[in-house]
Amino acid sequence: MTSENTFIVVVNDEEQYSIWPDDGREIPSGWRPEGMSGSKEACLARIESVWADIRPRSLRERTSR
Repeated sequence: MTSENTFIVVVNDEEQYSIWPDDGREIPSGWRPEGMSGSKEACLARIESVWADIRPRSLRERTSR
């Protein structure tokens, strides 16, 4: 697998997930690696398995009070 076909899962402070190309580009400010890397399909499957509630963390906290 070449780096152009490899992605990493990233997460932000609101616990929102995305994928980012693992080709040496700097991850955008506010995002950090989640720990998973691999094919686009594998990374999207990881996100689907861990991100059950897609509302931002701040909204989840406000509505759970």
